[in-house]
Amino acid sequence: MKTNPISELERALTREFASSPKGPRAAQIIAEYARQNDDWRAFARFSPHQYTRNLVARNEHFEMLVLCWSVGQQSPIHNHASQNCWMAVLDGEISEVQFRVASSGEPIELAQGATRLYRPGQVTFINDDIALHRVAPVAGGAGISLHLYSKPIDVCNVYDERTGRIEQRQLQYFSTPSCS
Repeated sequence: MKTNPISELERALTREFASSPKGPRAAQIIAEYARQNDDWRAFARFSPHQYTRNLVARNEHFEMLVLCWSVGQQSPIHNHASQNCWMAVLDGEISEVQFRVASSGEPIELAQGATRLYRPGQVTFINDDIALHRVAPVAGGAGISLHLYSKPIDVCNVYDERTGRIEQRQLQYFSTPSCS
């Protein structure tokens, strides 16, 4: 029985996180997948209204999603609910702008940090100890990225740069394997 590469990726990540909850080889594993495969296209679903979070796999150790970004779409500034996050670019170019909280209490002040650009096959890592961030395709383009969260994240905080307000957001999937 032949398996597809994304199923092999899921199995490799399951073994990785079962042996070490921090997933020390996770970046290498998803980078190899992103550079060599395109069966992720089966999970790519776009919406003209917002970027989409398309579930590929979820278990007790991690969730893996394909995020699709149309021109002009971006995530809000957000945290990762104390979880680790890896992002591999699959198509297009994706920018990441990092932020830190410059003043506590509410309203908060955010200070902009590094801005980075990622191309297909490149992987980045973030968690709440590093920074908050906003992700978007490069201006004028669309993009697709693979996101790996260990452990799964159901609720995160989003930060309004203008008002300084923090809001908890319930995360949802645009598509799942059973309803794609």
